[in-house]
Amino acid sequence: MKIMSCRKGITLIELLVVITIVAILATIAVPMYTGYMVRARRADAKVSLEQLRAAQEMRRAEYGSYSTSLAALQTSWGAPATTVGDYALTLPVATATTFTGRATPTTGRQSSDSFLEIDHLGNKTPPEKWLK
Repeated sequence: MKIMSCRKGITLIELLVVITIVAILATIAVPMYTGYMVRARRADAKVSLEQLRAAQEMRRAEYGSYSTSLAALQTSWGAPATTVGDYALTLPVATATTFTGRATPTTGRQSSDSFLEIDHLGNKTPPEKWLK
């Protein structure tokens, strides 16, 4: 007569295998998720820079020159606020005939991202950040 042993629970080896699989999946998933979130937050800056350019073009159509003041664009032509999401908007170059709008990351969670720029001709810098 054979006695069958009834095994209950899991062994230490099985537990270590499951933990290893979960660790491998987390190692792959976390950087991908982080990169996705950086790109998603960057979308706010892109939209704001396009709004800034549109406000500058409206001002140029009315007065024949671009504004050198971001505050004036905000009150009269609907330019976005100076802080949008995780980015700060500035006009590092602003003359009557040219301008460059810049969005610079201001929070730690966007620290891996670089600045975004748009100029009076619609040139977007860096181009690879605008495509994603």
